[in-house]
Amino acid sequence: MNHIAHHLELNLPVSFIQEGGQVVAYTPALDLSTSGKNEAEAKRRFSEIVSIFFKDLIENGTVDAVLSDLGWHKGQVAWNPPTISQESISVRVPAVA
Repeated sequence: MNHIAHHLELNLPVSFIQEGGQVVAYTPALDLSTSGKNEAEAKRRFSEIVSIFFKDLIENGTVDAVLSDLGWHKGQVAWNPPTISQESISVRVPAVA
């Protein structure tokens, strides 16, 4: 069984999307999302879900496999998330006449 020896501080890219009366917090770095009634609640719940996600990886011994599949890179000390950029691009799509 793996034990949690310490905690790491990660900076993850997070998008906040208003959907009806909820705010969705999503990170492509872990392909995880959660929601809250406002952005503050979504941020709090996001922190909780990321913590649960990593605890589950550690307890199941799947850290290397899962993070590697998500595009993370193992450094000398810890795993590093993939570089993710976000921008708006203009695209042409068919429209109903």
